[in-house]
Amino acid sequence: MTDSLVQAYAPLLFWTGLGIFICRFLPESVPRLLGRSLYWVGIPLEIFALARQTEFSQQVSLAPMLTVATLLGGLGLAWLTLQGIKQAEQARGVEVEKGTALAIAPHWQQRPWQGSFLIGSVLGNTGFVGLAIAPVFVSSQFQSWLVLYSVTQNIVGTYGIGVFLASYFGRPDQDNRWWTQLRDVLTVPSLWAFAISTVTRSIEIPPLIETGLHGSIWLVIPAALLLMGMRLSQIRGWQSLRLAIAPTVVKALVMPLLVGILTPFAGIGADARLALVLMAGMPTAFAGLILAEEYELDRELIASSIVLTTGTLLLTIPLWLVLFGQGIP
Repeated sequence: MTDSLVQAYAPLLFWTGLGIFICRFLPESVPRLLGRSLYWVGIPLEIFALARQTEFSQQVSLAPMLTVATLLGGLGLAWLTLQGIKQAEQARGVEVEKGTALAIAPHWQQRPWQGSFLIGSVLGNTGFVGLAIAPVFVSSQFQSWLVLYSVTQNIVGTYGIGVFLASYFGRPDQDNRWWTQLRDVLTVPSLWAFAISTVTRSIEIPPLIETGLHGSIWLVIPAALLLMGMRLSQIRGWQSLRLAIAPTVVKALVMPLLVGILTPFAGIGADARLALVLMAGMPTAFAGLILAEEYELDRELIASSIVLTTGTLLLTIPLWLVLFGQGIP
């Protein structure tokens, strides 16, 4: 197990650490430029390539349905957690204030913070971190489950549910209309990349281009990890991290544990279950930072969630292997 863990963690630690180190020497515009490039080019290219290369079968087709169920379940659990935080903070506020009024609404009352809380609790980094780590622990015949989970997570989760949440909480309540969120979702480039790839699956393209598409995935992943390191270097200490404990518990612990417990009732075998558990437990998606920048959400909370969930990942993978694994391939 030790060799597999080292092999899995090495790219994550190297590229993220490099991003943290070089950020101090780069202009402030570089992380945003890199993030925008990944949003408009890198991520759509990865989704296009993965959708073309993935073989669909009747059993594997369960993966998208289970991914969607995991996302919706995580969203419901995160919403309940947020309501609990609101009630607890309100009760504490009454005791502390003793009738005085706050000039600025506390963080839990602010819509951008609420949107970042939900996004940080639900969206996972299955494309960059997941596909860089999980294949080490999943046998080759079940790696298509990883790919389908990642594609579904990106299409339905990050650029569906995520864009909807960011659009809704990033605007004042009086400016929200259902067609505004629908427009924002339908104009996401990754959705168009997936649609084009699906329609053109039967069309052969030159082998050189096909090889280039496949190779581009392993260029996008280091670039994304570099960006994650750059953003993590902006964390301001424990005060920022403390607010991310609740979304970290939901994202990194509760959801993968529930997936591991409940999926056998859907007739899922041990190997496929491990694949789903690992992907469900991936860190908060760095794409949440891009959404936060696009829609003016709380960037600090998203970045803090990425820090804690990424650190937690180093501890939870061995736990999932013990609870749900049957040996390392």
